[in-house]
Amino acid sequence: MTNTPATPPDDHLPEDVAALIGVTQYEKTADFPVEQGYVWTSCASVFNGNPLYWEPAVAADVTGGPVSPPSLLSAYARPHYWAPGADGEQLSLQVHFDLKARFGLPEAIMTDNTNVFHEPVRVGDFVTSRQILRSVSPEKRTKLGVGRFWVIDVEYHNQRGELLGTESYTGYGYRREAGA
Repeated sequence: MTNTPATPPDDHLPEDVAALIGVTQYEKTADFPVEQGYVWTSCASVFNGNPLYWEPAVAADVTGGPVSPPSLLSAYARPHYWAPGADGEQLSLQVHFDLKARFGLPEAIMTDNTNVFHEPVRVGDFVTSRQILRSVSPEKRTKLGVGRFWVIDVEYHNQRGELLGTESYTGYGYRREAGA
C-alpha cells in the first residue's frame, strides 16, 4: 500500500478506517491485454459505428493506432466473477465491500460516478487498477436508512505507468430501519 500526504484526524471514524484514507489498496493488473475483438464486440453491442474503433487507417491517423472506447476502461480491470485458483468470489470495487462489512451495513447504492480520462487505452495494453478511499462520512439518516457515505477513486494505468483515467464513486452503505 502507498500512502498519500497525511490527512487531518477524523473524530467520527474508527482508527482502522481513518488510516485507510488516501492509501492505495487492491492494486491489480489485468490477466489479459486489451484486444481488438473485445473492442469490436463491445462497440457492436451498443451500435457504436465510430470509425476510430473499426477502421485501422482512421485509428492510425487520429490516435497513432488502435484504441478502445473510453467507456470500456474499467472493463479491462474488472475481475471475472470466478477464476481458476482464485479464493472465493472475485469483486471489483473491493474497498466498497470492505466498508460495508466493517460498518455492518448490509445495503448500499452508488449515488454518484464521475470519470476523468487521460491517455487512450490502446490495443495490447495491460491495465492496472488501484483503489483509493478518499473519505467516509459520519453516520447519516436518509429515507433509505442509517448509514455512511464514502468516496472511492479507482485509478487505471497502463504497463508504461501512464494514467489512463480515474473513476470516482460515491457510495452510501446503510441499514434499513424497522418499518421502512
